[in-house]
Amino acid sequence: MRINHVKSVVVRLIGGFFCALLLMSTVQEAALVGEAENADLSLYATSAVLLDADSGRVLYEKKGYTPMAMASTTKIMTCILVLEEGNLDDYAQVSAYAATMPKVKLYARQGEEYQVRSLLFSLMLESHNDSAVVLAEYIGKRYLSEELAQKATADFSVEESKQAVKAFANLMNAKAKELGCENTWFITPNGLDATETFENEDGEQIQREHCTTAAELARIMAYCVKESPGRDLFREITRTETYSFYENGRSVTCVNHNAFLNMMEGAFSGKTGFTNKAGYCYVGALERDGKTFIVALLACGWPNNKTYKWSDSRELMEYGLENYEYREIPGEETAFDEKSLRPLTVEDGQTQILGGTARVELEIRERHGGGGENGANGESAGGENAGEEGSTRLLMRKDEEIKVECELQKHLQAPVRAGTQVGCILYSVNGKVYLTETIVTKTGVEKVELPWCVEQVFKRFLVL
Repeated sequence: MRINHVKSVVVRLIGGFFCALLLMSTVQEAALVGEAENADLSLYATSAVLLDADSGRVLYEKKGYTPMAMASTTKIMTCILVLEEGNLDDYAQVSAYAATMPKVKLYARQGEEYQVRSLLFSLMLESHNDSAVVLAEYIGKRYLSEELAQKATADFSVEESKQAVKAFANLMNAKAKELGCENTWFITPNGLDATETFENEDGEQIQREHCTTAAELARIMAYCVKESPGRDLFREITRTETYSFYENGRSVTCVNHNAFLNMMEGAFSGKTGFTNKAGYCYVGALERDGKTFIVALLACGWPNNKTYKWSDSRELMEYGLENYEYREIPGEETAFDEKSLRPLTVEDGQTQILGGTARVELEIRERHGGGGENGANGESAGGENAGEEGSTRLLMRKDEEIKVECELQKHLQAPVRAGTQVGCILYSVNGKVYLTETIVTKTGVEKVELPWCVEQVFKRFLVL
């Protein structure tokens, strides 16, 4: 029985390997042809992406995978991590280091305490750089030694503050990696340009800049507004027009600088940014007609081109609304016909007739979402892009086609257990897989062995 079990496992591994090979070839094809054919858009931004937030699919990109500085759009990651790890009713102390941040700033002073809620509105509406560091230290100090974690932040030395900020940056990078962002690197919580040098495991000196790509910035934004446990608060904060608070003997009113909120119906979130290196940057979200689009723009002009980001955002959003509609994968015309699956031959398998050929019937057992760009929400069984009976709803242009590929083993080796994976069906668009169906054996077949042969001879020839 141990031998039979091992052979059964081998058969399953072969089936999985078969599907993996096909998936790898499909991904390679996607790398060559790109996610979508770019439309003829006139954009100012050096780098731009339009993303479907539900599937993670890049609908348009212009140098969308080139690492670049992203300025204060960084703060969407700072905000979401504080929402996930902190408490809005807590108070955070201001360190001497945080108080030295350049403007734009809250002008918080060393030793002051601000409610985390107030700091988040300061961060996202006014883009205050000192608020970002206060929040980073509030979360980051928890990951330092017990002595520093218990020490009052107001008493931190500059070096201790930098340790807390570094710990927070590590959280930012861990979250980016979790989201599949391989070309994003955070150093500062506020987006100020920075470079750091460190050693890798081989002792090699590596220099990295604070950067992301338009595609990955859009991916992070999609997480903030669609997937994070803190998404509702993130939406609430980033869509608020003004927010006032009174703390430390002064009244502060924060005004939202995301003008795009009032430029298009359905715009509901976003963050601007600017540094001399990054230029004007923007990431924003819009919901309309059951669709959720994310726009990410990097290096979208320099002074005096402050409005370029708004015209680019409008052009991309309108392109998405006008050209993309939901289609089911698989749809009526593309669904693979299970009846076309022919029984597979099983070598050395037992049969009802001596000398006959053993075969097993096949069936489609499971469906799995192929995953969106960079691991975005692409599961077929759930999410807002899920269709009926485990299908996937995908935003597609009318001229795009769903490609269906079936890969199946030619024959099997006994023994075979019922439910053994023997192939898969891949549904792809422009070379990227969005749904996978697993083909399995409906029944099992035992192996022809000497005891069975003796039994068959006895039954058929020696019994009257």
